[in-house]
Amino acid sequence: MQASKQADLAGPGIGNYSDVEKALPSDYHSLLSLRDTQRAIYAVKAYIEEHLAKELNLMMVQVPLIVDSESGVNDMLDRDGSRTPVQFHISNDRDEHPINAQVVQAATKWKRMALRQFGLGPGEGLITDMRAVRKDYFLDHDHSAYVDQWDWERVITERDRTLDYLKDTVGKIWKVLTGAQKHVESLFPALRDPRYPPLPEEIRFLHAEEILDMYPDLPRKQRETLLVQKYPAVFILGIGWPLRDGFPHEMRAADYDDWVTETREADGRTFHGLNGDILVWNPVTRRRHELMSGGIRVVPASLRQQLTLSGQLSFLEFPYHRAIMNGEIPLSIGGGIGQSRTQMLLLRKAHIGEVSVTVWPRILKQISARKNIFVLE
Repeated sequence: MQASKQADLAGPGIGNYSDVEKALPSDYHSLLSLRDTQRAIYAVKAYIEEHLAKELNLMMVQVPLIVDSESGVNDMLDRDGSRTPVQFHISNDRDEHPINAQVVQAATKWKRMALRQFGLGPGEGLITDMRAVRKDYFLDHDHSAYVDQWDWERVITERDRTLDYLKDTVGKIWKVLTGAQKHVESLFPALRDPRYPPLPEEIRFLHAEEILDMYPDLPRKQRETLLVQKYPAVFILGIGWPLRDGFPHEMRAADYDDWVTETREADGRTFHGLNGDILVWNPVTRRRHELMSGGIRVVPASLRQQLTLSGQLSFLEFPYHRAIMNGEIPLSIGGGIGQSRTQMLLLRKAHIGEVSVTVWPRILKQISARKNIFVLE
């Protein structure tokens, strides 16, 4: 059991195509035509971008696809080194003034620097139409090498660094997501299928430690699967902190979300972590489905503690990390909401490739076609 828990910590995706074939539904047909799917994608996109901006007071800004390798602002996704960015050398001026660049994996750290660049103050924030490449994902029905997210970040004050503030922010995001579902179903009534219940109006908050108490002998993905069948929409708190079984709920990078700060629930219970994930039950795939990851960001003390626990204190030499330690960039809260993930869920699709154009191995396209699932190419 310890080995299975360890193996479940990093690297998303199912893991092999025999299991993918078993997981994909056998009774699937798309509720929308290809043309209506495209129209619905952009209806969802416009609604979410407009209403997230209103709910969280965000402005839309440009976001990088590539960053300088020496900046330290690329998202490493986890802390075990298993997922590395695409890198390339720009010789520029016959190697007189070269740049070593990386394709972003997410804009998590860049956004916090951008808050200063755009002169945003407390209560103000930004949202981006982020595109990224994650080459080390196993490609299945909801994991792609091509990633699109609404990456957002908002300036906060020291007194906002609380569990209540985090929960209130997640509640506003959930209001936007449920509103987007109602909006797209009003435009495309075929999406109102009795087999697929709507998202619940309220999202439930549970700490990773509470979930471990519910399912102490199960690895993380199995715990999550049972959890979202019981509670169809959950925000799992405290992802990254080692739980009582010695493992974190999931690996989390050490230099953006704060997962070490002690928190106290209203009933007096203490936990750790000011971050988490939105997870829902997907009635089409009949599987767990992640929509957002994020939280309140690190301050100097929690950054140093998390880098120490992760064996990455050398990161303090990067400009981004020095800026945090020197108080040169704002305190913030932020997250990344998967665009194609959200569209896949709201448009009742069985495969992320039905709403996103990217590369897939031939075996996955063949398996999908046998299940009446046809990815965009």
